[in-house]
Amino acid sequence: MHKAEFVVVANRLPVDRVSDAGEGEWRRSPGGLVTALEPVMKKADGAWVGWAGQPDVDLDPFEFDGTMLVPVTLSAEDVELYYEGFSNDTIWPLYHDVIAEPRYKRVWWESYVRVNRRFAQAAADAAEPGATVWVQDYQLQLVPRMLRDLRPDLVIGYFHHIPFPAYGLYSQLPWRRQVLEGLLGADVIGFQRVADAGNFARAVRRQLRYETKASGIVVPEKDGTTRRALAKAFPISIDATSYIELAHRDDVQARAREIRESLGNPKRIFLGVDRLDYTKGIRHRLKAFGELLTDEKLSVDDVTLVQVASPSRERVAAYIQLRDEIELTVGRINGDFDTMGHTAIRYLHQAYPREEMVALFLAADVMLVTALRDGMNLVAKEYVASRVDNRGVLILSEFAGAADELGTALRVNPHDIEGLKEAMMRAVEMAPAEQGRRMRAARRRVLEHSVEDWSREFLEALAQFHGAGRSGVDA
Repeated sequence: MHKAEFVVVANRLPVDRVSDAGEGEWRRSPGGLVTALEPVMKKADGAWVGWAGQPDVDLDPFEFDGTMLVPVTLSAEDVELYYEGFSNDTIWPLYHDVIAEPRYKRVWWESYVRVNRRFAQAAADAAEPGATVWVQDYQLQLVPRMLRDLRPDLVIGYFHHIPFPAYGLYSQLPWRRQVLEGLLGADVIGFQRVADAGNFARAVRRQLRYETKASGIVVPEKDGTTRRALAKAFPISIDATSYIELAHRDDVQARAREIRESLGNPKRIFLGVDRLDYTKGIRHRLKAFGELLTDEKLSVDDVTLVQVASPSRERVAAYIQLRDEIELTVGRINGDFDTMGHTAIRYLHQAYPREEMVALFLAADVMLVTALRDGMNLVAKEYVASRVDNRGVLILSEFAGAADELGTALRVNPHDIEGLKEAMMRAVEMAPAEQGRRMRAARRRVLEHSVEDWSREFLEALAQFHGAGRSGVDA
């Protein structure tokens, strides 16, 4: 197999299968990570290690659009135990402040270890001597250490896209030491927020008793030597230019007008766009909106809430229950308040292409990002980038990473329903001049820090670890 000087390791390959046979059976996946890394991959003769998205499909490495893709095979049992089990029923709820109860099953952990080892071996096989390997996210927290044991010549980075919890929560994890040791196999461990990097460093001090300071973490190796690992915040962003280009297109603007007309041309449109996930605070915003209608602060003739909830982890019990609760709430509010001409909540349990999303962003007067806990929340940044008219109001949870950057949004604690209602009313009544001031400042921030800046800054930090005899990618 061809060896690469830059290797990305992620749970999923950056492509989706569109047919079972023939040429062109793969298409590039949507998403910021793929966009951010595509130019680096092409420049550095890169390889991407990941699962193809279907169980029990054994594929050889293949080239796609100038990048070597290295599929890792997962059985149906792997998907159930490693992915749906440990990754999404143990780590996900634990790292999101135990909003749902994490479940700790040894059989899930054993599968997680086995699958992480498979990913590490695939990366080791794909990397040329002295290569840079960048591991992505919580499904692969053991890969950095496994990879370092297999290939000590590599420079290894890891980026954690979700929150890292405070020690009091993290310490519940039965395999807390193994996970920390796994992450510390990396030279650079990146987080979304300064607070997440701090939580990680505290966990390392408390559990492993390693020395941590501003310059990094001192990691003892098996041969008696030590090395330095850097744990730091690198907030991720979006490809803002692509959203701006779409927002300027005549057909997208026409579609935005069409959306408003289809909703009965209300005076104000609230919009929520989320994966259907208990961390996103969808129930809280529905409760606040329903109470505003009950209190007659808002009228269904004047205001509509559009909630896009794209399907997510549909076989995990907590998600099945969440969908039932949300659909019951939507049905109850609509039953109480709908008229023949107007609907209180337009609920859409489906995913949409980017053009349609930008049209929705342009149609919406108020964007509701009420996450109970979120690593970043790129939807907040997508809305801001799309508002080329410098209008619209962003209501943003203080528990989303984006709140660290978008200081002119209306910040809320989504658990405080009265506070959320007040923010919603303030947004509805906000004068255009104030909307403009707030939106211009937020757009400046998003435009000044793109997803390309994020990947460049991370790789620059990683480049400092290239020692004698190590070659790597240009940041």
